[in-house]
Amino acid sequence: MHVARLLVLTPLFALIVTPAYAYLDPGTGSIIIQSVIGAFAVGAASISLFWQRVKSFLCRTGDNQRQKSGRERK
Repeated sequence: MHVARLLVLTPLFALIVTPAYAYLDPGTGSIIIQSVIGAFAVGAASISLFWQRVKSFLCRTGDNQRQKSGRERK
């Protein structure tokens, strides 16, 4: 229900636009772009570190199962 309401209200709010009378100079635009790039880099690094932990956990679990069955990894 909340998602449906959000999907209906978001386009309506986008249509009701009032002028902001604001000026964004090139310095402000540069800061915004740097923030977006920085957020993307932090997100990519976080996902990479999390994925390495998942892989190491799964590899460790696989090694333990192989050792229990008597087979060793070559």
